[in-house]
Amino acid sequence: MKIPSLEEMLKAGVHFGHSASRWHPKMKPYIFTVRHGVHVIDLEKTQELLASTLTQVKELSAQGKEILFVTTKPQARDIVKAAALSCGAPYLVDRWIGGLLTNFQEIKKLIQNYNKLKEQQANGELEKYTKKEQLAIAKQLEKMDQNLAGLAGLKKMPEALFIPSMQREKTAVIEANRTGVEIIAVCDTNANPDKADYIIPANDDAVKAIRLITDLIAAAVNEGKTEYESKQAVGQKKA
Repeated sequence: MKIPSLEEMLKAGVHFGHSASRWHPKMKPYIFTVRHGVHVIDLEKTQELLASTLTQVKELSAQGKEILFVTTKPQARDIVKAAALSCGAPYLVDRWIGGLLTNFQEIKKLIQNYNKLKEQQANGELEKYTKKEQLAIAKQLEKMDQNLAGLAGLKKMPEALFIPSMQREKTAVIEANRTGVEIIAVCDTNANPDKADYIIPANDDAVKAIRLITDLIAAAVNEGKTEYESKQAVGQKKA
């Protein structure tokens, strides 16, 4: 993975923080200066932490750990979904499902039911129901698609979350902290970095900045998966 240059990050607007009046004091080590009342992020620190975070993400993936991509920020949804699909990672881009981590066994049942209904729909098995029942199931599936489509392949509780805007995903962060699920997060100047395990100090609003970082995380997941699959193949040959 090629770490972006300072110039590339500047062009993407990675350095723009929030208004100085909205800052979180624990982000002080990652702030370069204040310009026109807005905090400017120290891109050398961002570059350093981005490199170490990508290494950790690759390692997690190489160990076969599941990383769930999470955002409810409108301008990030399509970017995060596309990135997750590119590396075969589960994703949640509509709204956080309460209990996804703290009550995973129940959520797992919902996912299994959703997958069963989708399979029945694809196989034409729903035609045995009356038109009224089919309509009701179709409406149910439409709603489930919105909430569960990105989680369809999630067979175990994720070991980590990638959150491109930590300050926004407060419930996800609380659940992850309670359950010991690791957090890989973009922290803008208004976020508390202590709540994440691996942080990237960066603008969490600009589309170009979100895409730059999210695509790098997906690339790290892909590299790790390639390593994991290679190890598995070697193990099977030996067996």
